[in-house]
Amino acid sequence: MDTDTLVAHSRARFDHAAARRLLKEKYQAKMLFAYSGGMFCAGPLLQTTLLTCPDIKAVILDLYENPVQVDTKELYALSQQRWQEQMNAWLIEYETNNTKR
Repeated sequence: MDTDTLVAHSRARFDHAAARRLLKEKYQAKMLFAYSGGMFCAGPLLQTTLLTCPDIKAVILDLYENPVQVDTKELYALSQQRWQEQMNAWLIEYETNNTKR
């Protein structure tokens, strides 16, 4: 292989890695949402926390470590919906970027 081919290949790999990082940052930002005066991030950690609360009303910490009283069933449903929407969109965009390699 000549040097130009190696440089082009390494740039393509670098651009692909940068695109993946940007994609991750983009969709992680979209996981944030406000609820009941607190800021939460949709995801497995929040959903697991909510599932372990036996009461419908519970006090949990938001992203800024503020205690917030929440309806666990409602917050779980919102978190689950946000998580699935963003993960599906992320997958579609990720697969589109992978075909460009």
